[in-house]
Amino acid sequence: MNAPFKTQTLPEWSLADLYSGRDDPKIAADIEKARKSNSALAALEGQFLTVRADPKALGQLIDKGVKLYEAATNGLWGVGAFAGLAASTARSDPAWSKFEADFRATSAQIAAESLFFTLELNQLEDAEISAALKAHKPAAKWRPWMRRVRLSRPHELSPDLERMLIDRGPAVANWSRLSDETLAHLTAKVEGESLTLSETLNRLSDPDGKRRKHAAKGLSKALEKRASTLALCLNTLAFEKQVEDRWRKYPDPAASRHIANEVDADAVAALEAAVVESYESVSHRYYRLKAKVMGKKTLDQWDRNAPLNTASPRTYSWDQARDMVLDSFSALAPKFADTAQTFFTHPWIDARPRAGKQSGAYSHSVTSEHHPFVFMNYMGERRDVLTLAHELGHAVHQTLASPLGTLLADTPLTLAETASIFGEGLVFERLLANASKEERKGLLAGKIEDGINTVVRQIAFHRFETRFHAQRQYGELSTDEIGAIWMETMSESLGPAIRLNPGYESWWAYVSHFVHAPFYVYAYAFGDLLVRALMEKRREDPVAFAPLYEALLAAGGTKTYVEALAPFGLNPREKAFWAAGMKQLERLVDEFEALV
Repeated sequence: MNAPFKTQTLPEWSLADLYSGRDDPKIAADIEKARKSNSALAALEGQFLTVRADPKALGQLIDKGVKLYEAATNGLWGVGAFAGLAASTARSDPAWSKFEADFRATSAQIAAESLFFTLELNQLEDAEISAALKAHKPAAKWRPWMRRVRLSRPHELSPDLERMLIDRGPAVANWSRLSDETLAHLTAKVEGESLTLSETLNRLSDPDGKRRKHAAKGLSKALEKRASTLALCLNTLAFEKQVEDRWRKYPDPAASRHIANEVDADAVAALEAAVVESYESVSHRYYRLKAKVMGKKTLDQWDRNAPLNTASPRTYSWDQARDMVLDSFSALAPKFADTAQTFFTHPWIDARPRAGKQSGAYSHSVTSEHHPFVFMNYMGERRDVLTLAHELGHAVHQTLASPLGTLLADTPLTLAETASIFGEGLVFERLLANASKEERKGLLAGKIEDGINTVVRQIAFHRFETRFHAQRQYGELSTDEIGAIWMETMSESLGPAIRLNPGYESWWAYVSHFVHAPFYVYAYAFGDLLVRALMEKRREDPVAFAPLYEALLAAGGTKTYVEALAPFGLNPREKAFWAAGMKQLERLVDEFEALV
């Protein structure tokens, strides 16, 4: 086997572009600046309704109000980003947890003072707002933001109730904090070693089957010990959501996420149906083939992402990963590579795994006044190279949209994954183009597994959440009940060639999206299949595609997903759109089958 991948020299970010530390006086100054902008906005309370009959006066007031709202948002989000970024690399440091929690409470108190703003705007009629935006041209800039604000109009509560929800928000968020800290402190005992969650999950792709088995068993025991705490967090947050959803009259638990994503429930249902109908032809068939290649009738769940042979998998140095990503981005358009390059020449990436650092990966946009920061745990494997491309895709997207300002650059989840998954696809194409026949087989297996993990598995997660929240309506669920839903939905998606071993019933507990962002997960499948359609368009005409794609990213959140895809001739409201994406994944399985 290769020597263990060395992580000591991997980059760690510097947050000095934000603040020098918790005691930086700029933090208090920026909070005070945000407070003043927010107070100036609060002074406008009642005026939007008073001038509603005068389109020009209303337009001027809307423009003034949104500018103040954005100024306050920039100040609070900047400090909030610093708190979250710093805490994510130091989950074992209670001082950072306290700083993050205390700021969350301060931010909520400030934001509550301008709660009236969106509530008052939503008391206006569509015709009144339309006339105001026409009468005062500068206000027309905010039309996309107004569109998104008004989506929640039917579900708003009285000002007092809305204020109460904001005031208690930090306390509710502590359940998420408890879940994060529980997982950050988790260590799995594996063959005499104490591994973090990230290290344990990484070992599940080790070429040695015994090492995978020991890692899986160690993780199962570690999660089982903490399952009651993590179940309490999940149950409590689900109940809090249930109460709020009932007051807001949402038709189902996923409705608020659909509104935030500006996506129709019917489109998500069509997506889910297309993926579930493809379970047999994609995931079930692939795992049967993989079991055959590995000389088995069925695979243990810890073999799901195993290499096809026992040879030590190729590892990539950080420099190799960087060059591969930049070369791939450059093939799309030099601007994408140039933008990504700045993240390597500045300390804006934190890639080194270490104790206390949480698992996962993300690109944090901070605000339009700052550059993004990229977070990941780089272990040198092919998936890590693709993760780097994924997060830098986010970072490029966020950078291109930043001239719009924080409010308009903010992108719904359904489009937010577009650049990230596209970035992965570009790097994979480069890997495949330079591969031998044997390497091609392994790369295809990896690509299919990535597709299954991004599309099939995330839709299975969505179905798990749907069933969990439906049962939670009737009372708190035990760890056994949650585990039963998990096993049922995972078994459906993976098929009979995967054996779900004892202990796997607790593995729902490490999926932090269930706690932090209920019903977020379908956005990954949405984005993946959407990107497959975009990549087909690129193959048809790469030169014409690049400027259209840049325009899509630079538009941030100003367009709905339907509007954003119209220039490409794509209609994501049709089930056939999603089925076509699954057919592409099925063709990869066909190609793999031909090779094996």
